Amino acid sequence: MIATSYRYIVRRAGVRSGHAIIEGTRIGVHDVVAMIRTGCSVDAVVASFPRLSRPQVYESLAYYEDHRDELEPLIATQTSAIDA
Repeated sequence: MIATSYRYIVRRAGVRSGHAIIEGTRIGVHDVVAMIRTGCSVDAVVASFPRLSRPQVYESLAYYEDHRDELEPLIATQTSAIDA
């Protein structure tokens, strides 16, 4: 069953084109997932984004699992320079 609400994940009109972000930040869920997919650990993500907590990173990963179709194009665009 796909979760219908998340404690830390929100959408705000006009912020990051309305894509899912971590509440209280402008950090996109796709930003977090892209870092993990390119080899960063959860601790490295938190170190890169000091406003994030470990639970927020883990919830971003859970959101990704529930919304892959939505996030995959954003992640692909973001990581395309790394893959080249």
